[in-house]
Amino acid sequence: MTEGLRIAIAQLNSTVGDLPGNVHLALATIAMARERDVHLLVFPELFLLGYPPRDLFLRPDFVAAAREALGKIVAATEGIAVVIGHIAEGEPVEANCADPSAKAFGSERTLFNVVYLLADGEIRGFQAKGRLPSFDVFEEERYFTPAREVSLIEWKGLRLGLSVCEDFWYEGGVIEEQIRAGADLLVNVSASPYFTGKPSIRWELGRRWATRAGVPLIYANLVGGQDELVFDGHSFVVRPDGAFLLAAPGFEQGLFSCDLACEPVEEPREAGIGDIYRAIVLGIRDYFDKNGLKGAVVGVSGGIDSAVVLSLAVAALGRDRVRAVFLPGPYTAPESGEGARAVAWNLEVELVEVPIGGIYEGILTALHGIVDTSGVVGENLQARVRGLLLMAFANSLGYAVLCPGNKSEVAMGYNTLYGDTVGALAPIGDLLKGEVYELARYINEVHGHEIIPDFIFRRPPTAELRPGQRDDQDIPPYDRLDPFLRAFLVDNRPRDELLASFGAGLVRDAVTRVYRSEYKRKQLPPVIKVSPKAFGIGRRYPLTNRFRDA
Repeated sequence: MTEGLRIAIAQLNSTVGDLPGNVHLALATIAMARERDVHLLVFPELFLLGYPPRDLFLRPDFVAAAREALGKIVAATEGIAVVIGHIAEGEPVEANCADPSAKAFGSERTLFNVVYLLADGEIRGFQAKGRLPSFDVFEEERYFTPAREVSLIEWKGLRLGLSVCEDFWYEGGVIEEQIRAGADLLVNVSASPYFTGKPSIRWELGRRWATRAGVPLIYANLVGGQDELVFDGHSFVVRPDGAFLLAAPGFEQGLFSCDLACEPVEEPREAGIGDIYRAIVLGIRDYFDKNGLKGAVVGVSGGIDSAVVLSLAVAALGRDRVRAVFLPGPYTAPESGEGARAVAWNLEVELVEVPIGGIYEGILTALHGIVDTSGVVGENLQARVRGLLLMAFANSLGYAVLCPGNKSEVAMGYNTLYGDTVGALAPIGDLLKGEVYELARYINEVHGHEIIPDFIFRRPPTAELRPGQRDDQDIPPYDRLDPFLRAFLVDNRPRDELLASFGAGLVRDAVTRVYRSEYKRKQLPPVIKVSPKAFGIGRRYPLTNRFRDA
């Protein structure tokens, strides 16, 4: 029954809250699809609103604007069918009206996260989301009510089983009921954020649903950056035997179409570190462009982290929108200057050098006899002077600072508040130190020549805040620390397993540092998420906490 049906997926980059811009993009895409003789056009979850709108849902004016936006799309569907994620309003429910914070913020309002079928200027029906994710970065139970019924929607003799994102990930529920009811075509609209390995899970789930149902499945995913999150696209169409009829590229916008009777395409595969590179570049670009930020300031130290961040910034924004700043201090080695200059030169980025020795000595003089500036106090003063100067450069240019901290350092609290933690975004804050080196090698490979010189790879990591300092003097060596952090933070392994794998000394030291530095991470810039568990909105530990796993 679906043979000859031409479908298209609008794998597009919407912006949270930009309803006029998102509507314009949707209308232009509908017109393009109509020119291509598309019968069924599929947009992602909550496309007109952007994802996730979070507490915008609590604003009455936002909900009213969403209602108006949908009406414009409905009116544009003459001669074409459109599947699109949006919201639906339900009858008010009994709510806590005694607490002003509940009453004022719409606790009695009922909203559903739904997928609509629109055709020939009409709403043909919708299906609400049954499973509302409230784990990791998700908080949909805060805003939505789960589906109260499951149904199929008739269109041109076909029974369509429409579903929204999370229902795709559960064995039972909405899709299972639609299969039992005799769906001829399954369509899932998603706003599924990226982490490495996740596209492969989606592809396998799509294949499983299609083969179980014996009908084709269309999966449309959002693309683009939104604060910490990056949506990778990777939309697809799979036929009942598990072969792919369409496999949209990752991290790219486009209108991707196929005939449901066409020949299969090559099975999609992830690109490993290449996908992480594209995710971070897209995350930086969208963060700056969607927030109207003119450009980026990157403090380059001659080390691997800042070299990678500078390279990512140039890839995302172009070299004319990036300024590199080298701030040598009293313990900065000549090799650091060589590394900073080499990376800036290779990327053709303007580099400004400002020695901080005089400023630092002035502060020491001012504090003499008042504050003991030995040890960590003096070390942190240097980092804070650098943070001050980086912010001055950013303010003078109308730019924003990119924070170079990696996940290993951030986990250990091996950073200085208001120093190397300043910035609007932390691009590599979800990469362990070893992954930063891997990404650096990939950057050189992408360019086809050496952007980050070999001697930077070979130098022992150092903050250069005291004579001869090395990172492994202050925190566990990265080759031991990184596997532990992956097991503890990402895999959430219990104490006994951690002790057996890593030993009591490392576990006790690292766990103590992780918990002790929670307050620092609360004040960090947003971290672009590329792993299953990143620091940021997906980690909600108390700042005051005496529990210890070791």
